[in-house]
Amino acid sequence: MNSELPKVLVPLKGRPMIKYLMDEVVASGVDPCPLIVVSPDNQKIIGDALKDYSVEYVVQEKSLGTGHAVSCVREMLNNQENIKNIVVLYGDHPFLKSDSIKKFAAINSGALTIMPTLLPDFDDWRHNFYHWGRIVRKENGIVEKIVEFKDANDQEKTITEVNPGFMRFNKEWLFQNISKLSDNNMAKEYYLTDMVKMAFDGNQEVGTINIGSHEAMGINSPEELRIAENLL
Repeated sequence: MNSELPKVLVPLKGRPMIKYLMDEVVASGVDPCPLIVVSPDNQKIIGDALKDYSVEYVVQEKSLGTGHAVSCVREMLNNQENIKNIVVLYGDHPFLKSDSIKKFAAINSGALTIMPTLLPDFDDWRHNFYHWGRIVRKENGIVEKIVEFKDANDQEKTITEVNPGFMRFNKEWLFQNISKLSDNNMAKEYYLTDMVKMAFDGNQEVGTINIGSHEAMGINSPEELRIAENLL
């Protein structure tokens, strides 16, 4: 982002982008005190920026990918029997709305549900989505896996159903299986998206709720920030 700030604190129309998401999480009523996974270096500055919100922080000591980040919350949540499901959101997605969060959290579809977006193409501002992971489905429409762009072949890159990253897990299934993730990929990271293939291989249906492309948009570069400001 060409900024000294953590990406989620980069201003969008004068406000840290994560605050747009936090406002919608609060409005959804899904969780009165959500967890935010931070790095050791970012914990204080993010905590200061979000001091007006009721949140808890979990520190990811090493940046080993999204799967590793989610695994860091296991110790805090594993023994809390009142928590049945876990929704994973990303702080650089400022357009996600409270109604979508509420609907996503409430769905009852087994081990895992994802919230992809289907694009007509990657032209114009939709080029922002080109480097996102692709949703790979079987001929019958069942989701088989998510392939990250770095690991996708030429045919997979033509798929226009892409993954914003939002995922909803049955807590028990998630914590029974997340330790099986591997870093055998181009980035050498533990991808949370590999849980989709794990669910498919374990005969667990992967549910989907599609979301509009504007609402799904994330921000990963100064160019995308400018586009987001225009969309906002």
